[in-house]
Amino acid sequence: MIAVSSDPAPEVLRPRHRPDTAQVTLSTQAVIVPLPAIEASVRPRIRPSLMAQADPAPESELPEAEVPETATTPTVLSSPRPEERPAFGTGAIEKVETVAAIRVLPGKTGVFGRKGSVCGVPGIKGEEIAPITSRVRGCGIEDPVRVTSVDGVQLSPAATIDCGTAVALNTWVDRALQPAFRRDQVAELRVAASYACRPRNNIKGAKLSEHGKGNAIDIGAIVLESGKTISVESDWRKSAGKPMKAAYRAACGIFGTTLGPDGDRYHKNHMHFDTADQRNGPYCH
Repeated sequence: MIAVSSDPAPEVLRPRHRPDTAQVTLSTQAVIVPLPAIEASVRPRIRPSLMAQADPAPESELPEAEVPETATTPTVLSSPRPEERPAFGTGAIEKVETVAAIRVLPGKTGVFGRKGSVCGVPGIKGEEIAPITSRVRGCGIEDPVRVTSVDGVQLSPAATIDCGTAVALNTWVDRALQPAFRRDQVAELRVAASYACRPRNNIKGAKLSEHGKGNAIDIGAIVLESGKTISVESDWRKSAGKPMKAAYRAACGIFGTTLGPDGDRYHKNHMHFDTADQRNGPYCH
């Protein structure tokens, strides 16, 4: 028979647990354990709608400072900007051409084609001006023009008339005046009067003159290309005035009214032409 001891079995020797030391060690280790590397800054991703659809330009076409070797940011389309216009005085603009505005009223004649022409006739040079009004009944011009030359002949000073009178004057110079001076052509017409709101012959109480309607022009002298001046008052009855008198007679029909030194004392120093509509035909004296 085997004898069994009543003493308990010896305990297995184990190392004592030191909680304080373990906690301290764990806490120390938690402090010294290095954290994973974190990027200094996180950039938001670019939305696909802002990304370029086309292939980006080659790096060789861009400045080196704008395209680093490690750059991975996609190219973003930028809005095109219009080029700045060069300022005046910088020398960028060498010549500026002035284009005159053309005003053509309904049912009226205006500028056609050539610069500076009025009334639809290239030979009539001048400009359209604002309508002329007056407190005097009957005075004024609805569509006035300031004419500087007709058929190459200068008017001095410029005449303020309507287009009907300007066209008649241009026709007279072309068909009558220049043919009368064959050897020495006319270069200038001295204008004694054009538009003026006044009674006929400046007589108080008389009817309104055609000058007040813009239908009349008075010529006091003719200047030839040679520089010679033929005056109505001084040369009308002299040999030098014969071509002028011939041209004056040819004006009858082109104008509605012609009056000169042979007509009355009020026209001794000028030739009066107007485009008044005479019921019984042209009135010429």
